[in-house]
Amino acid sequence: MGFQVSPGVQVTEKDLTNVVPAVATSIAGIVMAAQKGPADQITAIASEEELVSIFGKPRTDNYGDWFAAASFLGYGNALRVVRPSGSALKNAVSSGTALVIKHNSHYKDGDGTTGPYNTGSANVGQWAARTAGSWGNSLKVSMCPNATEFEQEFTGSAGTLAVTTGSPVVGAVQLGVDPGGASAGTGGAKYNVGDVVYFQEADGSEYEVTAITNDTLTIKRYGTANTAGGLRSALTAATNVRRRWKYYDQFDAAPGTSDYVNDRSGVLTADEMHIIVIDQDGAITGTPGEILEKWQGVSKLTDAKTSQGVANYFADALYNGSSYIYWMDHPSVSTGYGNDITTQASTLFTAVSEVITDVSLVSGVDAYTLTASEAKDGIDRFKDTETVDLNLFITGVADATKAGDSLDMCTDRKDAVAFVSPLMANVVGVATEVAQTNNVKAHFDTLASTSYGFFDSGWKYTYDKYNDTYRWVPLNGDMAGLCARTDLIADPWWSPGGFNRGQVRGVVKLAYNPQKANRDILYRARINPVVAFPGQGTVLYGDKTSQTKPSAFDRINVRRLFIVLEKAISTAAKFQLFEFNDEFTRSGFRNMVEPFLRDVQGRRGVTDFLVVCDETNNTGSVIDRNEFIADIYVKPARSINFISLNFIATKTGVAFSEVVGA
Repeated sequence: MGFQVSPGVQVTEKDLTNVVPAVATSIAGIVMAAQKGPADQITAIASEEELVSIFGKPRTDNYGDWFAAASFLGYGNALRVVRPSGSALKNAVSSGTALVIKHNSHYKDGDGTTGPYNTGSANVGQWAARTAGSWGNSLKVSMCPNATEFEQEFTGSAGTLAVTTGSPVVGAVQLGVDPGGASAGTGGAKYNVGDVVYFQEADGSEYEVTAITNDTLTIKRYGTANTAGGLRSALTAATNVRRRWKYYDQFDAAPGTSDYVNDRSGVLTADEMHIIVIDQDGAITGTPGEILEKWQGVSKLTDAKTSQGVANYFADALYNGSSYIYWMDHPSVSTGYGNDITTQASTLFTAVSEVITDVSLVSGVDAYTLTASEAKDGIDRFKDTETVDLNLFITGVADATKAGDSLDMCTDRKDAVAFVSPLMANVVGVATEVAQTNNVKAHFDTLASTSYGFFDSGWKYTYDKYNDTYRWVPLNGDMAGLCARTDLIADPWWSPGGFNRGQVRGVVKLAYNPQKANRDILYRARINPVVAFPGQGTVLYGDKTSQTKPSAFDRINVRRLFIVLEKAISTAAKFQLFEFNDEFTRSGFRNMVEPFLRDVQGRRGVTDFLVVCDETNNTGSVIDRNEFIADIYVKPARSINFISLNFIATKTGVAFSEVVGA
C-alpha cells in the first residue's frame, strides 16, 4: 500500500485463506465417428440418452467406439466427445454443392479456411442441416411467409372452381381451377403442392393437393387414414375454394405483424412468418412426417425482438434454438428480408409476392471411417491442459497408430491415462486361449512404455438395444468407467481392480477369458486381465499401468494419486506467481499444501509426506533467477496384488507360542 502524507485511516485486506482446491478426476474423452453431431470440437456428454440425442444411435459402422463411450457412461457422467469432420462428411442442404458446417462457431465465424455461413453467400439454398451426415436428408422445412399464403378464399371469377370437362363427380381426384382472368394454364399457380383445400362440402371434407399441372389440381383426402377415393360429393362448376398451408393446423393463427413492429412503425406490416421442420422420411424419429420443430411468428427483420427481449429475427432464432437446421439464404422472392426496421420502414412486406417454400434437404454424407490423420486430429484436440480438463482417455476401437497417438497425448499432458484394448481380431473368433494370449501380448508389445497408459485384455459381448442385436465391444470404456466409479465410492488413489470395485457391467460373455497361466503371461507384459468368475461376475483382475520399468508408477492407483496431487497443488501454486520469494510466501505455501496432504493421508492415499520449501532449496541464486522451488516427498499407499496364506499344522501338545516364536 502507498504511504499516507496526511493524518487519516486507510483500510486494507490481505487474503491468507488460500487452500489447495479440489480437482476433477473422472472426466473422460473419446474420439469417434458418429451419425450426427458437432464436428471438430469437444462436446460434453452426461448420459447415454444425451449421447443418442447429440451424436445419434450406434450403427454398424461405428458401434465399437459408440458402445465404448456408452459403457463409460454406465459408471460415470462426465464424457467429452470429439467427432472429426473428415474429408467426406457433408451437411444436407437445400440445393447446390454440399458443404460441411462443423459447429456453431464455424457457421458464425468460419475457421480461417471456410465459412462463415451466416451471411447468405454459401449458394446452397435456404437451409442446411444443423450437423453433417446423411441423417439430414430426411429433413423437410416448410416456411409460410404471410397471412395470405397461410389461408386464402377464392370466390367469383378470381378463383372459382371451373371444371374444364363437366362438373366434378364423386371420387374425382383431378379438378380444374380457374386462372382468375389470367391466361389459361396459370390457375394452378394460386396453389402449392401440399395445400389443404376445402370445396364447401356439407360434411367439411378437406383434401391435400398432391400435384399441380397448369389449371389442374390432383388431390387426395386429408385428415383420415383412408386417403383414397377422391371427392366425397359431386361439385358444381363454380364452387368457391378455400386453400390453406399444409401445416396451418399446427399454429395458433396466421403470421401477421409482430408487436415489435407495431410498437415502432405506423407503416410496416406483415413481418412475421411461420417455419416448421419435418422428419419427412422417418429416418430421425422412425415416423415419416413427424413434426420436429415449430417456429411461430418469427420476424424477417434483423433487429426484431420478442416481448422478453430475445432475438426474433428468424435466422437468429434458428441459430439460437433449433436442433435441426441453420438458415443459409433467403427465398428467391424476399424483398426486405434481412433488413432492420429502419431500412424496411418505407416498404410494406405485403407488397412483395411472397410464396410458401417447401424444401427437402439433400446431399448429406456420412463418414464413419476415420483415417489415421483424422483420428490424430481429434486426439490432439485434448492436448491443451490449460483449456481442456481430462483425466481418462478412451481409445475405443484402436489400432497401434491410434493407440500410440493416445498414449503420447496423455504422456504429454501428464494428467490423464489412456485406456487401450487389443484389436478385435486378436480375441474374437480366435480358436484357442493360447493363440488369444499370444495375439494380445504381441499387440501390446509394440506400444510404448508409459505410466499414463492402461492395457486390458479383451472385448465383451453386449446387447445393442437400439438395433436389437448383440455386439462385440472393446473393454477400454469399462476400464475408464471403473476408475470413475472408484472416484465416486472411494478416491482416485484406490485401485479400480478386484471384486470390490472392479465389477464390469453389461457383459453377456467375454471373447477372451484368460486362465491363471495365461494371466501370468499377460500381467508380466503390462496387460490387465478381465476375467469372468462363475457366480462372481466379470472382474478387472489387475491394476498395472503400461510402464515397463518396475516402480511405484507401474500401478494405476499410484499414477492417479500423483495426478491428483500434482494437478491440485500446481493449481494452487499459480497464485504464488509474481509474489516475493521470501519466508512469508514460502511459509504460506507450506501452510496451504501440508493440510491438503494430511487430508490425503487420512484418506489412505499416502503413508507419509514431507514438504520442503525454505532457504535450503530457495537459495540466493534461485531467488535471483526469479524462481520458486518446493520439494514434496510422498510415500504412496500400495495396493495388494499378491496374497500368501500359510497354513501350518502342529501337534496337539505344542503351544502356538512355541511355533510362532520358532
